[in-house]
Order: sequence, then C-alpha cells, then structure tokens
Amino acid sequence: MFGLGWAEVAVIGFVALLVFGPKKIPEVGSALGKTLRGFKDEINNYSSEETDEQQK
Repeated sequence: MFGLGWAEVAVIGFVALLVFGPKKIPEVGSALGKTLRGFKDEINNYSSEETDEQQK
C-alpha cells in the first residue's frame, strides 16, 4: 500500500488516533470516503464526456 509497511501504517493510525480522538475517527473516515467518491465520480464524468465528444 503506497510502499508503506505495516509498521508505518500502525504509526500513522496511532498518530491519527491521538490527533482526532476515538470518537472523531469514524466521522473523519466518512468525510474522506465521501470526498474520494466525489472525485471518482467527477473523473468518470469527465472521461465519459470526453469520449462522447470524440465520437461526434
């Protein structure tokens, strides 16, 4: 995963837990997921619009 080992992922998770707290982590994860889903949708829409224009 991005060239990271399990030790690095564990450290990142621990730091996130310290910074955000255990109650805030699900909210942050949900917001991040929605943001990434929005980016993915926009990329797919741009690609399909570009394909439609090339077919004309």
